[in-house]
Amino acid sequence: MTKMDIESFVDAPGRDDMVKQVRSKIDALGVEYLYLQFVSITGRICGKGIPADHWESIAGKGFQLVYGATVNLFTNRHGDYMGYGPEAAELVGIPEPETFCQLPWDKRVARVFCTLFRNREERENPGQFLTSDCRGNLRRIHEKFQADHGVELRAGTEPEMMWLKKDENGKPNGGFSNPYCYHIDQFESLRPVYMKVLEYSRAMGLDMIQGDHEDAPGQLELNWTYDDCLRNADRLTTYRQICAQVAREFNLIACFMTKPFMGVSASGCHHNVSLWRGGTDKDKKLGQETRAAMDEVFSYRSGGENTFMPDGSDPQMPGPTGQYAIGGMVTHLDALTAIGCSTVNSYRRLWDTGFWAPVFKDWGFQNRTTGLRISAPGRFEFRSVDSMVNPYLMASVLLTSMDDGLTNKIPCGRPEERNIYDAMEAGKVIEKLPMSLGDALKALSEDEVVRAGMPGEMYRLFHEYKTDEWERFMHTTTDWDQDTYMDYLP
Repeated sequence: MTKMDIESFVDAPGRDDMVKQVRSKIDALGVEYLYLQFVSITGRICGKGIPADHWESIAGKGFQLVYGATVNLFTNRHGDYMGYGPEAAELVGIPEPETFCQLPWDKRVARVFCTLFRNREERENPGQFLTSDCRGNLRRIHEKFQADHGVELRAGTEPEMMWLKKDENGKPNGGFSNPYCYHIDQFESLRPVYMKVLEYSRAMGLDMIQGDHEDAPGQLELNWTYDDCLRNADRLTTYRQICAQVAREFNLIACFMTKPFMGVSASGCHHNVSLWRGGTDKDKKLGQETRAAMDEVFSYRSGGENTFMPDGSDPQMPGPTGQYAIGGMVTHLDALTAIGCSTVNSYRRLWDTGFWAPVFKDWGFQNRTTGLRISAPGRFEFRSVDSMVNPYLMASVLLTSMDDGLTNKIPCGRPEERNIYDAMEAGKVIEKLPMSLGDALKALSEDEVVRAGMPGEMYRLFHEYKTDEWERFMHTTTDWDQDTYMDYLP
């Protein structure tokens, strides 16, 4: 009899030893409580907490939670629960011991990421992987991509976000600093904040490499070393949790909203991607005398062959693998935008021109006026994505788009070296990206390749959630409506 997915996962070779290692960590570090967490379709962190005494039991059996938690357990504008009703079964979350990490701001608590499964007692597909688990989907999609093409996706993300002040009611009251890009004085004004972020990040395995003040009020970008696409997505999720905690400590708002202010830059989250053949995991010490996490948390993929590197006389053209990967991404850029720019507010970034946000379906070499660019030899920057992105979904659909490019050898053409507006004035015909969430969702509905990165129930849930979000916006009267139309007549 074939084993259930959940049984194969729990019985995987070496897992029992890792469960025991976590127990040793718990005892040595004095951890009393564990967050068992997963990520919803919109990138929220959900899950349960348990006393650390129950680690071994939960590691073997998992915990149960309603299916609707993968859709934030929110209702639509008609008052019905999205995705799953109250009659739906309960999922099972199985913790991954290799992701155990103590929280540096409260060392009594640690977090563990989980993989989600259908309940063992369900009549249909009992114990199978839950397809509304975006993190689990990414792992499986990446494994298939590696098996099909012999290369792996490494990614580095550039999450811009804003540190906002609060008014007496706890509402946003402008950015903490002035909107002066790269000014060290403005960076210095946020030094206590970003130094605390760096402290916590390094303690949780983020190899921080650079940072700067961007050109919006209170806007910082702090980056860490690129890695395997799943671990990088975990680190972006962890970084958001860290920023939320630091905001609590400094009585600020850690704002990942794409465009809280018009007339200044939005918060993008460019994804730098490359496909590698071979390589090994390398441990990063990060100054930790006592490792308050499993070694995997501090591991980074290193070495191997970067297949995006130029292999001819033209230093601006990647090798064939890179060219076909670009061809796939450009071909599916409309639908990819629905995942990278996944909120109504995302499109304020595209409409507020003059701030280098991508609006055209083209690619170039170090050309920020295109939707995709080669940011450095061997590294391709996907720009149609902002800081509200679900990084697991984004990596999954980038993989299926690149898979299409590699499988069908889709040509990418020559990189555009001109400012895209100059190129259009010279007669080049270039399509615009979708300029609203509604248009992007329509493009996604028509793109089978990108939807393949949202298998099983994932696309249904994403479509339902985001369609409701779009409809809520369309049936809401805003301040703009009142300002524009209140005295429109007579």
